[in-house]
Amino acid sequence: MGAGKSTIGRLLSQELHLEFVDSDREIESRAGANIPWIFDVEGESGFRDREQNVIAELSARNNIVMATGGGAVIREANRKALQSNGLVVYLHTTVDQQLERTSRDKNRPLLQTENPGEILQQLMSQRDPLYRQTCDIVLHTDRRHPRAVVTEIVRQLTRRGLIN
Repeated sequence: MGAGKSTIGRLLSQELHLEFVDSDREIESRAGANIPWIFDVEGESGFRDREQNVIAELSARNNIVMATGGGAVIREANRKALQSNGLVVYLHTTVDQQLERTSRDKNRPLLQTENPGEILQQLMSQRDPLYRQTCDIVLHTDRRHPRAVVTEIVRQLTRRGLIN
């Protein structure tokens, strides 16, 4: 959460001339409602079911750059789907940076609490090992301009022979 997935994904897709898809925006589009509303009405479990269906479908597509929500990795089915047809990049950021980037965002239902920093720390403890298990590349985004992160991703893709 707050690592820059959507911003960096959009810039990367432009750089690679590929379609960009944000799984959270796709969920909202299909539901006709925003994520906080889905959480309120269906709970986190209902949202995660929707997320799993969207990620399975999007992961089967070719030639896209996909940004997922921060919690997508908690379900094994999502981790397998993401690994099945592409390269997974984990954009890692510290909890302090996450807090700075998300402090005013009301569209993050898990952070609507008195102590969002504590929630972010708990989420990092739970999710970080799953991100690392799932990804092919780990990039740190703290205090880095999104374009610099995209340049690093392209460099790593080139080094791996995945692009020219």
